[in-house]
Amino acid sequence: MYRLSLALGIPFYALPFSLFGQNDASPPPIIDIHVHALPVSPTFSSALCPWFLTDMPGGDPNDPAPAFFTDDCADPLPAAANDREMQEEAMRRIRDMNMTMVAFGAPTILHKWHDAAPAGRILPGIGIDPNMPVADFRDSLSSGFYKVVAEVAPQYQGMSPSDSIYTPYFAVAEELNIPVGIHMGTGGNGVANLTQPNYRASLGNPLLLEDMLARHPKLKIWVMHAGYPLVDELIALMGAHAYVYLDVSGFIWSYPLAEVNHVIEKLVRAGFGKRIMYGTDFLFWPRMFETSFGVIEEADYLSADQKRDILYNNAARFLRLD
Repeated sequence: MYRLSLALGIPFYALPFSLFGQNDASPPPIIDIHVHALPVSPTFSSALCPWFLTDMPGGDPNDPAPAFFTDDCADPLPAAANDREMQEEAMRRIRDMNMTMVAFGAPTILHKWHDAAPAGRILPGIGIDPNMPVADFRDSLSSGFYKVVAEVAPQYQGMSPSDSIYTPYFAVAEELNIPVGIHMGTGGNGVANLTQPNYRASLGNPLLLEDMLARHPKLKIWVMHAGYPLVDELIALMGAHAYVYLDVSGFIWSYPLAEVNHVIEKLVRAGFGKRIMYGTDFLFWPRMFETSFGVIEEADYLSADQKRDILYNNAARFLRLD
């Protein structure tokens, strides 16, 4: 499919979705390790431009706040109109793109997706709420429904992932051999001013994970968003800790495409091609799947084997799937 987009001279994400799933043979499998299952919100009803952070002009604190997203482009991605449409679009990608999704978010939505999908195609995740008793957290993980702990995002609360408040929860995940996905890195242009006043860029440094990893030597984690833009710090962390993987979610569709490719290529050049996992950070715009997938498929610096590793093999190994 990506070769068709190159032949037509148009971006992969702009191809009509009807072109997917027309072959009798299933396409190669994909694992999206970072999908949010959330109720559709009027706040996110507008379309979204891929790589909208290509232009990040500053603002003035005495003027109206700039828009967090933008739809000012030739082919913005439309948002799902309601929860039913969102679920239907997610299920279509599972079916037509041969996709397995690691999904987390609102329990009601997550259970509906899990029940609607073919067996094993939605792998549910649960976050960490420090207000939840640790015994209840253990019971939730022991039920067998949840396959990962994600998305853990202390950075938005102005906290380090190595804060001792998380220690008992990580200890349970370590004991039960359940992988943990941790938000590290950017939250978008102006996030501390516009949406998350407790967010601190300094707390997205992947090296802040080291004390936690020392306390939990058998805990398997993946760093979400490739820790962008602190990629050098992530490379140092992964070089020291063999059980740390990463996903390329979020920044893959929001930051400038040339920068996205630069970061992925740098991680591969640094020797971590077997630990990079595909993820979208999917929210409310269904074509975000094709947009993100197309970045990997059209990357001329990746071999066919490297693309397969990123799109499927690495996550299958990390999640211990058959």
